[in-house]
Amino acid sequence: MVTRVDDDNAELLRRAGDGDQQAWNTIVDRHNGLLWSVARSFRLGHAEAADAVQNTWLRLVEHLDRVTEPDRLASWLGTTVRRECLQLLRRTARQHTSAFPELLVEIADPGPPLDAGLLLAERDAALWRAFETLPARCRQLLRVLMASPPPAYAEVAAALDMPIGSIGPTRQRCLAQLRATVSAAPALADHVPTTEDRS
Repeated sequence: MVTRVDDDNAELLRRAGDGDQQAWNTIVDRHNGLLWSVARSFRLGHAEAADAVQNTWLRLVEHLDRVTEPDRLASWLGTTVRRECLQLLRRTARQHTSAFPELLVEIADPGPPLDAGLLLAERDAALWRAFETLPARCRQLLRVLMASPPPAYAEVAAALDMPIGSIGPTRQRCLAQLRATVSAAPALADHVPTTEDRS
C-alpha cells in the first residue's frame, strides 16, 4: 500500500518519541532530501550544510512530543533548517571579520590546474554571475529545484512557505529573467537555452 507523505506523521512522531527506530528512520527518509535542498540553497559549504541538517533533526528530537500540527511537519522542518542556515551564515560572517588573511596563504588550492577547461570555467562563472543578479526569492527557489533528485512541489511549498500553485509560474518567470540576462552577456551568448531546453 502506498502511504501519502504526511498522512501518518502523528503516528510516526508518537512512535519515534517512544523510541521506535523504524518510525524515526521513516521520518528521516521522507524529509532528509528536502532539508539538504534547502541547506544547499543558502550556498553553504558541505560541512556547514551538514551541520544545519543535523541541527534540524536534533531540534525535532527535542520537540517530538510538542509538534502540534503533524500534517505540517515538512513546513516545520523547512522553517527550522532555514533558521539553522541563517545562524550559521551569521556565525561565519563574524568569524571572517576576525580572521587573519595571512593565515590563508598556506592553504593549497583544491581546484584542478589551468588547462583546456579554462574557457568552460569562465563560462560557468559568467553564468553564476548572471544567476546572482536574480532576486533572492528566485535564487533560493531555483537552487532548491536543482537538487538531485528534485524534491516534490509539495515539499518545496512547505519548505519555502509559498503556495504550491505558484511554484511552476514563479520558476518560469525566474528562468525567463535568467535567459534575458544570459542573452545580454557576450561570454554566454552561445549558451542561451533553446525552446527544447525549457521545461
